[in-house]
Amino acid sequence: MTSSIRKAAADDAGALAELAAVTFPLACPPSASPDDIAAHLANKLSERHFREYLADPDTTILVIDGAGGLRGYSLLVNRPAVDPDVVSALGILPSVELSKCYVHPEHHGLGAAAELMQASLHAAAETGGRGIWLGVNSQNARAIRFYEKSGFRKVGTKSFSLGSTVEHDFVLERALP
Repeated sequence: MTSSIRKAAADDAGALAELAAVTFPLACPPSASPDDIAAHLANKLSERHFREYLADPDTTILVIDGAGGLRGYSLLVNRPAVDPDVVSALGILPSVELSKCYVHPEHHGLGAAAELMQASLHAAAETGGRGIWLGVNSQNARAIRFYEKSGFRKVGTKSFSLGSTVEHDFVLERALP
C-alpha cells in the first residue's frame, strides 16, 4: 500500500472527523464510558471542529493519505501552554504541543506511526519551537511506550476532562531536532 504524509486541507475535515471517531476511543482507558467518548468526539473532534483547527494559523494538521482515505493524523498547536500543570512541567521553551497523533488500527505495527511522528517533529521544528510536548492517558501503556521510543520523557502530570469524568495524563516532552 502506498501512502504519503501531507498537510491537511480544508476539505479533509469530514474525513478527519471520521478517522477520529475510529482512533480516539482506542486511546481511552477501559473505564471510559461510551457516552463520555461520544461527548468528546462531538465537542472536540467533529467535522466542524476540524474545520476550525484547519483555519487556525497556530495549528498544523498532518495526515497520512493512503489508498482508501486518511490512515492517520497529527495535530500540532504552536502557542504557549496555558494549563498550569503543563506550564510548570515543561523545561524546553518555546514548545509546540503535539495535541493529537493517531493511526488507524489497521495500520498499527506497520511503521506508519513512526513516519507520522518524524513528520510531526519536523513540522514542529519548522515553527521555531525548541521542544515538543504532549499529554497521554496514564493507563495507555502502548502509546507511552511509542512516545518514549520516539524520544519523549515524562516530565509531569495533568488532568483531562473526558465527558463527565476526569482522566489523568502524563505530560511528556522532548527536544526538537
